[in-house]
Amino acid sequence: MSDFNDFNNPQVAALPRHLKQFIVDQHYEHYTPVDHAVWRYVMRQNYSYLKDVAYYPYIPGLQKAGLTIEKIPDLQDMNNALAKIGWGAVTVDGFIPPAAFMEYQAYRVLVIAADIRQLKHIEYTPAPDIIHESAGHAPIIADKDYHEYLSYFGSIGAKAMFSAQDFELYEAIRALSILKEMPDADEAEIKKADELVAWHQENMGEPSEMALLSRLHWWTVEYGLIGTLDNPKIYGAGLLSSIGESASCMQEQVKKLPYTIDAVNYSYDITKTQPQLFVTPTFQNLIDVLEEFADTMSFRRGGAYGLQKAIDSKNTCTAVYSSGLQVSGTFTEFWPDKNGEPIFIKTGGETALAVNNKQLKGHGKNYHKDGFSSPIGKLKGYEKSLEDFTSDELRTAGIETGKEISLTFESGITVSGKVADIFTKNNKNVLIKVEKCTVLDEKGRVLFDPSWGIYDMAVGEQITSVFCGAADKDAFLEITYKSNTGTHHAEYDQKTKELHELYQQVRNRRHNGGDLGFLGNVWMMLQKFHHDDWLCALEILELLEHEGIEQELAADVKQFLEGKAAAQPEYKKLISDGLYLIKHPVEEKLVV
Repeated sequence: MSDFNDFNNPQVAALPRHLKQFIVDQHYEHYTPVDHAVWRYVMRQNYSYLKDVAYYPYIPGLQKAGLTIEKIPDLQDMNNALAKIGWGAVTVDGFIPPAAFMEYQAYRVLVIAADIRQLKHIEYTPAPDIIHESAGHAPIIADKDYHEYLSYFGSIGAKAMFSAQDFELYEAIRALSILKEMPDADEAEIKKADELVAWHQENMGEPSEMALLSRLHWWTVEYGLIGTLDNPKIYGAGLLSSIGESASCMQEQVKKLPYTIDAVNYSYDITKTQPQLFVTPTFQNLIDVLEEFADTMSFRRGGAYGLQKAIDSKNTCTAVYSSGLQVSGTFTEFWPDKNGEPIFIKTGGETALAVNNKQLKGHGKNYHKDGFSSPIGKLKGYEKSLEDFTSDELRTAGIETGKEISLTFESGITVSGKVADIFTKNNKNVLIKVEKCTVLDEKGRVLFDPSWGIYDMAVGEQITSVFCGAADKDAFLEITYKSNTGTHHAEYDQKTKELHELYQQVRNRRHNGGDLGFLGNVWMMLQKFHHDDWLCALEILELLEHEGIEQELAADVKQFLEGKAAAQPEYKKLISDGLYLIKHPVEEKLVV
């Protein structure tokens, strides 16, 4: 990864190691003249249209995010600009797992796919690309209320429980998006990938917390409208970066619904235009709805509810005792009392213990490699929780280093042996290490045998929170799930390279001025070898019309474009919109 990704932006520099693994070099030199032309076309269309329908900070936000109309943004320029509003940006390889994406938001770092859509997908692509991420997300970041919502959403989303089905759907969507951006993709393969996404979407079972949060994210961050039902403005990045849907979404057939918690009941399909959109009156309302949903999540509810969600997820999760002790591992079971409250937890395989998201020394997953188990609750005969015992109270109870103990919990579980150590953090007793330990349940069944080694007994009356992932991810060496499927990087044949050169010649003339006569030669080469191209022809016409010369050549190019628009419906709107902008050029202040 580039040095500036690490150090030139404070937000990026603060990223933990498990997130930095997703960062890739932007490789700015890989963008072709056609790529820059695609960026320029979309940005000019966006600026022309969105200045009337986008939420008001969008246009000044482009400048605050370090973006211009004329060229694909350089990540360092964006980072320099975003740093002024307390944000940063990194480039990644396409879709990354939802949990990681959320965590980046919590760290106030925009995740930007380094690739750009192909010309044939100029209106919309299901794949994340630099147009969507930078021209869609970045400009609204300048609005303080909105970026507070975005980072808060990330902090909530990073704790959300996800399921195996979530990852299967993620992989299917990633594979489909990659296929659709491959120039030579087989249509049968695309159809098969499309069907696989549809199958996963229809067979998700009960949606996980992450799946439901993803819906709220989709209907706000990606496809949100703000204002009134009668006069909404666009702020969602998916709409802001789609020159097709940003216009069609305002039509009456697209339902406009008030944004409430009910939005979690609406699933979405990234490959299709949206049949309905949600309108929030303010960004504060987004936070209010998020708070309402967060109150239903495991990280706030804890207890039996959260532990069962952790078991169902079959992923690394963290249970937090009321003492502050955090147990991170794959939870396999818990025992409830007659009221359903957990009295004993158990993990299988590698487990780590932490407090305040920092792993306790000597309690990493290599030490607890075979799992972890411990009781929960009060000691029998004591009103006060063991976690709150003072040093004097511990001694009175006979709990001292080097002393034999026999502790009986209200649940009937007993722990006996010799105290080897007592761990206290933040004035709370969090862990008692017991040698030659025997743990029995109320019926006398062995839960831990002295021959198994030293017993580490967690201390805490309740499980107050359960969330996905390890408490100390870097210490846990938790390499967040990362796809093995890489995005496609085109190899250009000689004919395509020659087309790139034609685009570059037009680009050079627009930037540097000089004689326009050579454009006739560029036009001739386009007609002879690249007759299907329309965008370079549009850029030639723009220069000719702007300077009012070579009228005969301009007429030929215009006739070609109008003929293509009439004969090929897929180009009609693109060409018509391009011709409109030649007559009604965008303001120059965002061009440089």
